[in-house]
Amino acid sequence: MSVATKEIPGGRQPRGFLPLYVLAWFGVTLALGTISGASIPKALAFLDDASKTTNLSIIAGVGGVVIIVITPLFGRLSDRTMSRFGMRRPWLIGGAGLGLVGVAILATTQGLGWTLAGWAITQTGFGATNMAVHALLAEQIPARIRARVAAATGVATGLGLIVGAQVMAILPDDARWAWFVVPGVAGAVLSTALVFRFHDIVRHTPAPRFRLADVVSTYWLNPLRYRDFFWAFTCRFLVTMSITAISTYLLFIILDRLHIPLADASGVQALALLIFTVGNIVTAVVFGWISDRTGRRKTIVLTAGLLSAAGLVIAMAAPDVGVFLAGIGIVGAAQGAYVSVDVALMTEVLPTFDEAGKDLGIVALSYQVPQLLVPILAVPLLAAGGGGYDMFFVAAIVFAVLGGLAVLPIRSVR
Repeated sequence: MSVATKEIPGGRQPRGFLPLYVLAWFGVTLALGTISGASIPKALAFLDDASKTTNLSIIAGVGGVVIIVITPLFGRLSDRTMSRFGMRRPWLIGGAGLGLVGVAILATTQGLGWTLAGWAITQTGFGATNMAVHALLAEQIPARIRARVAAATGVATGLGLIVGAQVMAILPDDARWAWFVVPGVAGAVLSTALVFRFHDIVRHTPAPRFRLADVVSTYWLNPLRYRDFFWAFTCRFLVTMSITAISTYLLFIILDRLHIPLADASGVQALALLIFTVGNIVTAVVFGWISDRTGRRKTIVLTAGLLSAAGLVIAMAAPDVGVFLAGIGIVGAAQGAYVSVDVALMTEVLPTFDEAGKDLGIVALSYQVPQLLVPILAVPLLAAGGGGYDMFFVAAIVFAVLGGLAVLPIRSVR
């Protein structure tokens, strides 16, 4: 029986669990989103403006490889964890602790090599925390409210990005250490507060012996046997490719395409993310509620993908900052509706609860693989555009349209 037809395996949670669960999503996003989207790009721009795009592509690519490898593996190991504290709690706490080690390296060193090392460790740590938080959505949140909870987590994710951008805009340019320490420490604290109001599932029987074949199977599900999962994965992957292509290079687009001075670019980036988040919050709440009330997921996902493409067209053709921000606002509204419903949809096409950590780790690849592919594709796309971002936008628009269409073949979810 699929997850969509079964009740959750987790028990009744104490009062305060849901707010702290949403806060955990906010904390992980505050740490990872701010450091990858604002702290590292800003540090690279100040270090060597001429090579900032290449260096960011290298760092984002390495980070993508790390997160692709560790997320499904950590998810499977989490499924097998025997501890009196539960299966997920040790990964929540341990991951945040390791993430802070990476933050310390980023804050106290410079240069491409040390930045690579620090980011890889940060990704590994907070990636473990993120994996555990995602697993709880299938294990502890009933399907009848899952889209609304997913909407709340989508709002938290958007707020994490905007708060991080606002913090970066007000932090002094001569306090490089603070660009990493402030979002890293705040994110670690907020993402682990959940452990104090959470009844974790405790595994009492040892898992079967972990074999080499199990490692290989950790990273895939048979697309012929699990057809709906495959199409949901493809939908998420393509839409994420679209948004990642723009979000990763947002600061550089503002600098080079809109010709905003470096001293003012962080402020414009923060404003863009604020507008994105406002649209994101409104549509996430509205369409999460509609989806839960009607039981329909696919129509909303398809419409959101097409609307996101429309917003990207406007941003691409923007003659000034105002029109660019309007396009970003439309993309934000589309992404809010998309994420709140798609997250619920993904949990409903999982094969079983028994390996929810591993399977949701595979789901995570649908938005983590783009972190690797986008920097790789950036090189030929930027070259084809003569160093500009036109081809970047074209690729993002195509990905959004195809992603929306990919939801249509799914049969087990309306």
